[in-house]
Amino acid sequence: MRKIVLSTLALTSLVAVSACGESPASQEAPAEPETVVEAEPEATEPEVELTFADLTGDAGAGETIFVQCKTCHLLEEGKNGVGPSLYGVIGREAGSIDGFNYSDANAGSGITWTPEIMFEYLEAPREYLPGTRMAYPGLKDAQDRADLIAYLTTNGE
Repeated sequence: MRKIVLSTLALTSLVAVSACGESPASQEAPAEPETVVEAEPEATEPEVELTFADLTGDAGAGETIFVQCKTCHLLEEGKNGVGPSLYGVIGREAGSIDGFNYSDANAGSGITWTPEIMFEYLEAPREYLPGTRMAYPGLKDAQDRADLIAYLTTNGE
């Protein structure tokens, strides 16, 4: 003899179906209502593009950042490396150091290196000044750029 174990719910369903005269196969369980929950859109902060005027540069922090620049640039007056000396660069006309072989783009740019222009240039030099020989991809962090400019400003004044 085989024993069949039915749960109370299954047994109740069988009794109800039998009372209606239907076979269990023809009776479908009622569908549960679907609950649709719409996700709320994530709150995102709008991107704010900082300008040089929005920041206060820290020359001490800029000195640490300048380590990246030392690969090509020196801060000694009249001493060029792979790139021109950055001594007194803030306020200087681009392409103006005698004896340095500038790209045509730099030499003919008409740029004067103000803190604001340097801030934009350092973010992506090749985008700001197409044709420049400066291979550096850029300093993306706005505060780092402001700090570096503060440091460069203290050299050559």
